[in-house]
Amino acid sequence: MQRAPATPAVVPTTVEELLAAARATLRRLAPADAHAAMRDGAQLVDIRSDSQRAADGTIPGAAFVSRNVLEWRLDPRCPHRDAQLAAGDTLLVLICNEGYQSSLAAATVQRFGQRPVTDVIGGFQAWRAARLPVKSADPTSTTR
Repeated sequence: MQRAPATPAVVPTTVEELLAAARATLRRLAPADAHAAMRDGAQLVDIRSDSQRAADGTIPGAAFVSRNVLEWRLDPRCPHRDAQLAAGDTLLVLICNEGYQSSLAAATVQRFGQRPVTDVIGGFQAWRAARLPVKSADPTSTTR
């Protein structure tokens, strides 16, 4: 399969460079700091897959949004937004399984400009390792 030629506006990059650029725009939080931010009113959004949540459990108080629809749910001007999550100006903290997807996603969501956005260093695995609250998966929980 032949690749389309790069245009002057598109410079070839690597995933590591994309990740570094995304993280350069974020004030990432350690799991304990994310937990404290939740107590202070921040909204934690879990973007892990249903199968990851089923296997590892969930974080009490977190909203669940599938990664493949995240931008549509969090864009306050999108007709497909989640009215509760897209509104407001409080800190939005994204968490994935290990802290990679959430960095890329947070940098994208940050571009909507409505509110501060960041992610959790090390993701859910670091959250659990820090012995922060985790509950067994709820088979009735739904993804937004």
